[in-house]
Amino acid sequence: MCKENTIKKIYNIAFKKYPDVLSVKELSSMLNISIKTAYKLLKIGEIKYITIGNTYKIPKIYVLEYLDIN
Repeated sequence: MCKENTIKKIYNIAFKKYPDVLSVKELSSMLNISIKTAYKLLKIGEIKYITIGNTYKIPKIYVLEYLDIN
């Protein structure tokens, strides 16, 4: 199975309950990590994000890239 199909499958099944764009709290829940660790991953550039004002928004696809699903 190609990487794109695997990502789509996981995107639609494994993380279905999460919105397409996550907050830091949702990211921490999704990865089962603390909020502090989630912020650290964002700040060191491990997970890409978008800022809107002072708020971090993390597209779900960036989380899958971080997990390197293939």
